[in-house]
Amino acid sequence: MDSITQVRMDMLTRMQQFTSVAQGGAVREALRSEEAQPGSFGVSFEQLIRAVDADQHRASAAQRAVEMGESDDLVGAMVDSQKASVSFSALLQVRNKLSTAFDEILKTPL
Repeated sequence: MDSITQVRMDMLTRMQQFTSVAQGGAVREALRSEEAQPGSFGVSFEQLIRAVDADQHRASAAQRAVEMGESDDLVGAMVDSQKASVSFSALLQVRNKLSTAFDEILKTPL
């Protein structure tokens, strides 16, 4: 499998993860207090943010290497840059969806 195909597969997997987070799953029965995993959503979201941050740093390092003449892989640097851009855009969409859902919850009459 060449590097472009691998990048496409990685991007597809990441977009599917973002889509599933943004859409939410089917309604499930609430967990009992002894079954609940405290911070599991927070931990998942933090991992997502760290992955997007890693993509941003990788793209920045690749661009810097091309600019300094340390690398001739301009296509790879551009692919990393686009991958980081798509990841960040998807993260913003998830954040916006969560913010909208939170606002709706706050507006719900008791």
